[in-house]
Order: sequence, then C-alpha cells, then structure tokens
Amino acid sequence: MGNLLRIVVHSAKLQDRDGADYVFEDIKDEYPLLAKVWADQGYTGDLGTYLHETSNIALEIVEKPPEQKGFVLLPRRWVVERSLAWLNRYRRLSKDYEHRVEYSETWVYIASISRMLRKLHLNTSDEPPYARKIKHEKQDTIAALCL
Repeated sequence: MGNLLRIVVHSAKLQDRDGADYVFEDIKDEYPLLAKVWADQGYTGDLGTYLHETSNIALEIVEKPPEQKGFVLLPRRWVVERSLAWLNRYRRLSKDYEHRVEYSETWVYIASISRMLRKLHLNTSDEPPYARKIKHEKQDTIAALCL
C-alpha cells in the first residue's frame, strides 16, 4: 500500500546512506514483524550487515540490470516512487517551506495519515479528481442556446 513506517528529514550535507541509521534505530521495537527492506543502489555498503546484526532484518538492494539501456521499470522501486508522488500532491510538501526538520517530518506524517484515511474511508459523494465528465443528453442543445 505504500504507507510510511518512519520518516527522517536531515540536512543536505548528510548522505541518505548515512542517514539510514537514524531511520532504523530501534525499529524492531516498533515493528517486530518487519523482516525485509528494499532499497536502491544508493544504500549499498554496511547498512545490510548493520540491519541483520541489530534487528535481524534482510536488506535487498534493487539493482538495475547491467545491460539496461534507457528506462526500465525496476521491481519494488515503483512502490517508493509512487508513494513519494502521492505525498508530493500536498501543497506543504511540494516546496521546502519549513525552517526546522521536525516540522518537515510532521507534515510528511500528516500527509501520509490523510492519504491513508482517504483510502480507508472512501467518500462516494465526491467526484473523483481527474474524472471524465459524463455527457448530458441535451448538452448540445443547451450549448446551442447559450450561443
């Protein structure tokens, strides 16, 4: 479903691979059934060993095929990209408005909770966004009268 378990916002001078330690510290206490994590090639290194030794979590690096030319859909990577695209639909997350990382983390959690609530309780009375309009039978007649 692409729901967030934990978010950590850090300064740009810290690489994501180094910031991953903050994401996974005491993760087994909160999510004892977590057994596998997928990550892209930016997380290669000691992270897999660290996760296995501290939390008994398997880290699988999603790598592109060596013969890849152009765009190729990578397995499991699309889940992360889709989830980030959903979160970027929120205005507060579209730009970096916040001055403190704690505020940025909070807004990501709020957006994630809002998205989850909408998925759990669909509002059937609202028209879905980007839906095609159904053509009314007398629409051409009405349009001709308005000219």
